[in-house]
Amino acid sequence: MKTLFYPGCSMQRSARPYLDSLYAIQDDLELELEEVEDWNCCGATEYMSISRLPALSLVGRNLAIAQQQSNGGNTLLAACSACYLNLAKTDHYMLEDDELGQEINSALGAGNLHYDAGSVEIRHLLDVILNDIGVDRVKEHVTRPLTGLRIAAYYGCMIVRPDLDQRWENPEYPTVLEELMSALGAEVVDFPLKTHCCGGHMTQISPPTAYELIRRLVHGAALYEADVLVTVCPMCQLNLDAYQVEMNKHFKTDYEIPILFVTQLMGLAFGKDPDELGLGREFIQSGPALAMIGVESDAEEGGPRKKPKKEEGLPMPPMIGGLR
Repeated sequence: MKTLFYPGCSMQRSARPYLDSLYAIQDDLELELEEVEDWNCCGATEYMSISRLPALSLVGRNLAIAQQQSNGGNTLLAACSACYLNLAKTDHYMLEDDELGQEINSALGAGNLHYDAGSVEIRHLLDVILNDIGVDRVKEHVTRPLTGLRIAAYYGCMIVRPDLDQRWENPEYPTVLEELMSALGAEVVDFPLKTHCCGGHMTQISPPTAYELIRRLVHGAALYEADVLVTVCPMCQLNLDAYQVEMNKHFKTDYEIPILFVTQLMGLAFGKDPDELGLGREFIQSGPALAMIGVESDAEEGGPRKKPKKEEGLPMPPMIGGLR
């Protein structure tokens, strides 16, 4: 299956293991990913609330490029939940509101671009894996079953609500990720908070609020004795992994639940090398949990990893209350 692929910013940096593990398993899934040329940031979450037309035009640029590049194909795949939602919403708004669509295309015209609403079908990776590739084909590639590994499936709040294309059987309580994990041989635990919010960028706005949202999710997974929490969203993975230590300090708790991407667990079940899948780059190390299924990596055993050296990049503005 050949499809255009929009990676988004997170998968280039903080969620790089998501991208690496997706590329590692694409041949097994018979996926041929063609990256959208000269793509730009989707604007994440806040921009939509601050300046709607520029935000939608920013997303529309990606859709316009995808339309040009598609050459008759019309599927655009996104693995990041925020990217998927922004792309799908922009296309939907342009379809529903002709005036807005004209305004967006007027902005795109400055760059000699135009997007015909509805010409590109935006789909999330999880949707494609379950509905196009299918569980049976996934099972065919399992050479190292995740037998004995207890997994809590966490969707986050962005890919299932709103269900613009009606792809999910139950947007409030989906089960497709659980079906996939079961196909890999894992033991899926009940996790009622599976579509609750991780807090998004609340860690930069009100850390105590963010820590409570993170605590609920990690505590919920711990209640059902999950060894690993699996997600399909870079923001969710970042918050639950990178801020789990800070959350523990805030509440004087001692949770250590590794947060992994769905593609990493699929890669493990397919027999891929842990390093190829980016395992060991997480803050809450997955080594002790994965040792239960006979997987060893070069990562440090147990405990949070050391913070990586700060990379050069765009300057960040000072945050509220002096946080940076």
